[in-house]
Amino acid sequence: MTESPRTQPAQASPKAAARDATEARKTDPAETAEYISVDIYDQTYHLRGEDSEYIRRLADIVDAKMRAVASHGKTVDSLRVAVLAALNIADELVTLENRYDTLAGSSQESRASIRTRAHSLTGLLDSVLSEGRKIS
Repeated sequence: MTESPRTQPAQASPKAAARDATEARKTDPAETAEYISVDIYDQTYHLRGEDSEYIRRLADIVDAKMRAVASHGKTVDSLRVAVLAALNIADELVTLENRYDTLAGSSQESRASIRTRAHSLTGLLDSVLSEGRKIS
């Protein structure tokens, strides 16, 4: 038995390739992003994103955290202040994640408890109804 020659995929024309690239850019989130300038700890940063208000909010949080760290310490090194602020933000994140996990676990336990109780009540209701049929 002979093997048929392998077929090569058709090459796209240069116009088709350009059209595909243009379409990909239209759906690329980076193309819809806008530039925004924010000030963090007396430094201006030019950032790019889709939601400028959200970026401003994040920048405000970082700026406030850096200023809080700087006010409690004696360091004036902005890199050190940034690292300490990042550690504080990371601590807040982990604390909130742990809290969420605890609440999600409690929610799962509550659902399981409700499901067990519902099955128990269904069994009781079935037995009462079947006894009621025997009496009648």
